[in-house]
Amino acid sequence: MSRRTVLAGIGATAGLAMSAKSYARIRGANDRLQVAVVGVNGRGQAHYAAFAKLPNVEVTHFVDVDAQALSKRAAEFVGKGYAAPKLERDYRRLLDGRDVDVMAIATPDHWHTKLAIDSMAASRDVYLEKPMSMAPAEGEALIAAERRYGRTLQIGNQQRSSRETRELADLIRAGELGEVYHGETWYANARKSIGRGETVAVPDHLDWELWQGPRPRGPYRSNLVHYNWHWFWRYGTGEICNNALHEVDVARWLMGLGYPDTVSARGARNFHRGDDWEMYDTLQLDLAYEGGKTIRWDGQSCNGIARFGRGRGTLIYGTKGSALVDRNGYEIFDLAGKSVRKAEAPAESETTGTVGEGALDLLHAGNFVDVIRGQANALHSPVGEGQISTTICHLGNMAYRTGAVLRIDPASGKPDNAEAMKLWALDYEPGWEVKA
Repeated sequence: MSRRTVLAGIGATAGLAMSAKSYARIRGANDRLQVAVVGVNGRGQAHYAAFAKLPNVEVTHFVDVDAQALSKRAAEFVGKGYAAPKLERDYRRLLDGRDVDVMAIATPDHWHTKLAIDSMAASRDVYLEKPMSMAPAEGEALIAAERRYGRTLQIGNQQRSSRETRELADLIRAGELGEVYHGETWYANARKSIGRGETVAVPDHLDWELWQGPRPRGPYRSNLVHYNWHWFWRYGTGEICNNALHEVDVARWLMGLGYPDTVSARGARNFHRGDDWEMYDTLQLDLAYEGGKTIRWDGQSCNGIARFGRGRGTLIYGTKGSALVDRNGYEIFDLAGKSVRKAEAPAESETTGTVGEGALDLLHAGNFVDVIRGQANALHSPVGEGQISTTICHLGNMAYRTGAVLRIDPASGKPDNAEAMKLWALDYEPGWEVKA
């Protein structure tokens, strides 16, 4: 897919129904939006690559607590023909001025909610990488802040912007599969051991205090930064929020479901036992809904066996047929298993890589920008939908950690379990609390 092909479709799919409040602050198509990308060493690479390709959008700032990452990514960006971004170590310096319109947040998980709330409080629109929170209470605060400040907030569940997945959603709602009753989702990778780290001196190029941010202080370890924090409960949310969140969100959306009646999870550390990885590397998440509908996620962090030739995906079962969908298209089968309809994305997106850059990032960022400018009337991944899917994944972690089958309040998503509720909210470093 050419850049022109992708861009041609952005902004052409929705009407202009806007409230007076929204209309008063939208930007015209010819107004240049200035974007700061916060966290440029991982998913942030996909963020700035996408925003830089959108018309009348300029990536003006790179923000990262690692000076080496800043200089390296800025040099790569300039090498692709873009203007050199301004470099900052501390995002707070951007919130006082008026030279940034959008904060694109791709930091470690423990920073997502606070950064988003601080940015909206400073009248910035926010494109927030998933997971939108480190605990459900943070998601509640994020929803309250979005309402309070009236900003545009897109959550980074990028497959909701896939044209093929959106087409499949329309087909399912039109009855193509009959009544859908089960969603089978999976993720497979072959992650290596993170080894045994040591407490060492903080590198000169890293602001460790700012990296920790809202989390209670801990020692700097040699095997923590930049990616392995995912597997430590102090900073990460595990594979379930790292990757299950994408497919669970897609299954729930396609099946038209909200919070489940019950959540259960069984898992273990089956590989590289004895290293510092604190979580499971194998997990089965089960969601049970009223009327017998179910969703299951099978996560294999260290066994990369693919299903249907895919390292990740979603299979929706219905009474008239089934649909297999991933980031690169869908295929519909009849009850005998015969393929009856297929749609492939013109350009592939990476599926299991750390950065995952591809056409979906461009489409998702494009939808976000279109809403800001009033050229689309609905975000593909609004914060309310993000809260449901993210909370479900947090509930999976709670079920795993407590060993309980959790009964869920359908309105709030809260579990009827005292031990699980201890994980609903976080403790923070004094002075770094997350507040709406």
